Order: sequence, then C-alpha cells, then structure tokens
Amino acid sequence: MAVNVYLNFNGNCRDAAEFYAEVFKTEKPEIMTFGEAPPNPEYALPEEAKDLVMHTRLNISGSNIMFSDVFPGSPFIEGNNVSLAFVSADENEVRSAFEALKVGGKVGADLQETFFSKCYGNLKDRFGIEWQVSLETDQM
Repeated sequence: MAVNVYLNFNGNCRDAAEFYAEVFKTEKPEIMTFGEAPPNPEYALPEEAKDLVMHTRLNISGSNIMFSDVFPGSPFIEGNNVSLAFVSADENEVRSAFEALKVGGKVGADLQETFFSKCYGNLKDRFGIEWQVSLETDQM
C-alpha cells in the first residue's frame, strides 16, 4: 500500500515531468495522453485534449510522484493542484478507505471500474484534502 503525491498541471505536464526527471536524474517518464485512452462512445474527446497528459509518474529517491494535466474546462488553481493517491493491492482496503474518507466530504467520482483500475474513485474529504483511491495494477 502506498500514498503518493499527485500533481495536476494546466497543459504543461509533459514539460514539468520531463524537467523533474532531469533534475532528479530519473528515467524519462512514460506518458499516457488522453488521446491514447480507450474512446468513450458517449463522449467525444475534444481535439485540444488529445495530446494532454492523462497520467505519468516518476520515482524520485523511492517516492512515486504522479502527474497529469487537468482536462480542458476543468478547474485549475495553481497552488491547489495537489492531491493524495491511496493505492493498494487489497480491494477491501481501497473500498474501506474510500467509505471512511467520504464521510462529511464530497465525492467527485464514486468507486467504479475504469480502464486503468478495477476500483477507482476520488473525493474531497471533510478537511478539504483531495484524495484518489485506486486498486493497484501493473499499468503505469
């Protein structure tokens, strides 16, 4: 189980991840764009989103730092663009953490299966902290 820092950017995520990789002398990041995600027949991907970073991560001295661009039209406030990502290989642990964190908070995405996790959700807890919870996979 791990809690990772998740940083959001407003269209310059690729530059930031590559910069931090160079600064901390890590491997060049593997980057998944929104355009590489499986298409959703109910929602056409806007052209301006296709090359934006959906997900990447770096391991900096043993700590995973995850990155993405915000989706066009989503709110972005510099300084508030950090969330914590709870990742576990134990689905019951993921579900339990989500249920506890949502009490008095606000759910952004209820727990659901996605193409990148069999169990993913996000919320803001009662203290205003943004959380993402996810069942660990072998993917990025």
